[in-house]
Amino acid sequence: MEPGLAQELAVLLRERGLTIAVAESATGGLVSDLITNVPGSSDYFKGSVVAYDNEIKVGVLGVSGETLERHGAVSYQTADEMADGVRKLMNASIGLSTTGIAGPAGATAEKPVGLFYIGISSALGTRAAEHVFSGDRLQNKKSAAEAALILLKEHLASERG
Repeated sequence: MEPGLAQELAVLLRERGLTIAVAESATGGLVSDLITNVPGSSDYFKGSVVAYDNEIKVGVLGVSGETLERHGAVSYQTADEMADGVRKLMNASIGLSTTGIAGPAGATAEKPVGLFYIGISSALGTRAAEHVFSGDRLQNKKSAAEAALILLKEHLASERG
């Protein structure tokens, strides 16, 4: 992981008085772990939901059943709805989400192992980014967690302007 990235995010979030909540699927809590490894992260980290099962995505995060049926759990649309859902659920300034296929199983021709969607939601709107990683299961999860923090950093940089 980029050295000091979580600490840099801590400074930016504190300076702006922003809070964050995280919804994770395939990363299984790694994003939240990285954020909370910074002392004092309770100043800006509201909490997280590890929504591995689609029932949790729908029932807790408010992801539409139609979205899951039409686009699947691993999609831009699901990442968007997860990020927006966790932001609203926890009354946070920013919602961050991850969904993907860590591997080695679960892939299809259209959705290969290593495919992840990372969503971010704030008052500025909601969007998701696609990533494809080529490591083993743990490497893919770590790469996706780091990519989520990088997306958050990019979002905070664009918020400045």
